[in-house]
Amino acid sequence: MQGNSFLSQIPPVTKNLIIINLIVWLAMFVLPRHLGAELETFGGLHYFRAADFNPVQIFTYMFMHSTGSFAHIFFNMFSLWMFGMALERTLGSARFLFYYVSCGVGAALIQELTWALTWEDTLVRLLATHNSLDYPEARHIITSALTDSEGKAWLARNLNIFVTIGASGAVYGILLAFGMLFPNAPLYLFFIPVPIKAKWMVIGMGAIEILIGLSEAAGRSDGVAHFAHLGGMIFGFLIILYWKKKGTFHGGY
Repeated sequence: MQGNSFLSQIPPVTKNLIIINLIVWLAMFVLPRHLGAELETFGGLHYFRAADFNPVQIFTYMFMHSTGSFAHIFFNMFSLWMFGMALERTLGSARFLFYYVSCGVGAALIQELTWALTWEDTLVRLLATHNSLDYPEARHIITSALTDSEGKAWLARNLNIFVTIGASGAVYGILLAFGMLFPNAPLYLFFIPVPIKAKWMVIGMGAIEILIGLSEAAGRSDGVAHFAHLGGMIFGFLIILYWKKKGTFHGGY
């Protein structure tokens, strides 16, 4: 009875998003390894010039999480549960679902733009490192590959290294919306006993993502799509700003 009572308190969209993400994660985790890899190849977001890219990935990637670490899906779903409930009750289920998916798609578009601006330098570094070449030689190989169909096919296969999965972009959009609608709500971070106002936490998280993202662009990648996080926040900000101007929200938000 207590379990049913707990689940019944979670608004429907938030609850179903968590369930869908968990089901997909379990499918990727439980199914044979080769089939799990195929799921990520098909559904994970690839750079649009890569051989394995397909347009549906802009939507499907946000429902997939790494099976190598439970922390990836745990923290995303915990944040979705913690902040999504308040937002869904404020926005309404239909508008909340639109917002969530829009932030996820926006995050994908910003990540695609980031790859478009950085893929060549990244491939140059990798090609030079793994083949004992200097950077001009590696860049010449990549530039030459663009001149014929065989080279373009080789390049498209190598561009498959650019892939990202996870709901983080949509979740960062939710955090942004919470900070805008409930700016003075006190939040507690892990290991920090002093409450922090939501607006300051959101600003701080955005600043951190910018700094780490710029560091990543300079070649010090940690494997996290930081600009996708920023993309979710940017699209979320624009949507909330538009809704505020249209008078969607009432009261003292």
